[in-house]
Amino acid sequence: MRIASCLICVTLVTAALPISTAFAQIYHVKEMNTEQIRALNREKTVVLLPGGILEQHGPYLPSFADGYMSERLTQQLADAIVARPGWKALVFPLIPLGNGGANFIGQKYSFAGNYNVRFTTLRVIFMDLATELGEQGFRWVFVVHHHGAPAHHRALDQAGDYFHDLYGGQMVNLVGLAMPVLREVEQEVLTEEQREEDGASVHAGTSETSRILFLRPDLVSSAIKGAPSLTGRSFAELVRIAREKDWPGYFGAPRLASAALGARIWERYSSAVVDLALKILDGFDYHEMPRHGNALKGVAAYDAVEEAALEHERSIEGKQQEWLREKGLE
Repeated sequence: MRIASCLICVTLVTAALPISTAFAQIYHVKEMNTEQIRALNREKTVVLLPGGILEQHGPYLPSFADGYMSERLTQQLADAIVARPGWKALVFPLIPLGNGGANFIGQKYSFAGNYNVRFTTLRVIFMDLATELGEQGFRWVFVVHHHGAPAHHRALDQAGDYFHDLYGGQMVNLVGLAMPVLREVEQEVLTEEQREEDGASVHAGTSETSRILFLRPDLVSSAIKGAPSLTGRSFAELVRIAREKDWPGYFGAPRLASAALGARIWERYSSAVVDLALKILDGFDYHEMPRHGNALKGVAAYDAVEEAALEHERSIEGKQQEWLREKGLE
C-alpha cells in the first residue's frame, strides 16, 4: 500500500508540472509563467522559433505544407538539444507568416491559399522578437521556417544579423543555411528519370510532395497520381509556366512522389540540419556559409520577378498608408 501511495503521489506531481513532460527539458513558452521563464539559464537555453508560410501548393497539397515540415523539424531539434546535458529548449508557438508565395513567380499576386506578408513586415516581426529575446538575455535562437523564396530568407537573415550585432547572441535562420543540403539530397535520392521529369522544380514537385506524403499523408489529394508534369529547366522557364492562364500552382512532377521517397529525403535532410545546429552550439561560425537568400541574385529572370514583387508590396503599403492618413491614424 505504501508503495502504491508513493506512485500515486509521483503521478499527481508529474501531472501538475507546467512543462511538456516531467523530466524532459523541452519547454513551451505559452505554458509558462513569468518566474519559470526568468529561471531559465540563458547560456544553455535555446529558443526555437518555428514558422510556416500559408502558401498555395496547387490542387494536391495543403497550404500549410511548409509549416508541417517546420513543426517536425522543430521537434527533432528540441529532442537533440535536450539530449545534451544541461541544455534546454524553449519552443515558441508557430508563426504562420511568410513572404513571397510561388504564385509571385507568375505575378499572380492574389491566389487562393496564399496569404503573404510584405518583406518589410516579416523582417520587422522577427526583429521585434529578436529585440524582446535580446533584452531578456537569451543568447541562442534558431529560426525554423520552411519556405523557398530567397527574399523571405533575407528578411530572416537580416533579423538574425540584427540580434547578433546588438545583443551578441546567435539568431540563426537554419533552413536558409541548410537549403543547399536539401538540394544535394534530392539530387542523390531521385533517379535520373525522376530528375529529368521534375526539372528545376522549386515548389510542390516530386521532392516536396514526397515529404508531405511522409509527414502528413492524410492531407495529400488522392488525385495526385494523375497530376500533369510541368517541367521547367531554368528559372526563366518556370516564369513562363507560372504566367500561363490556368497554371495550377505547382512545378515539376508531383505524380512521381511517394511517402518512401519522402522518408529518405527527410531523414537525411533533417539529420543534417540538426547536426548543423549542434555544431553552432559548440562554437561553429556559420556566418561564412552561403545563404539561400542570395542564391538567385544576378539571375535575370529571378531579379525581374523579385523587383515586380517588391513593387507590388510597395503599392500595398501605399494603399494602407493612404487609408491611415484619411482616418487620421498615422
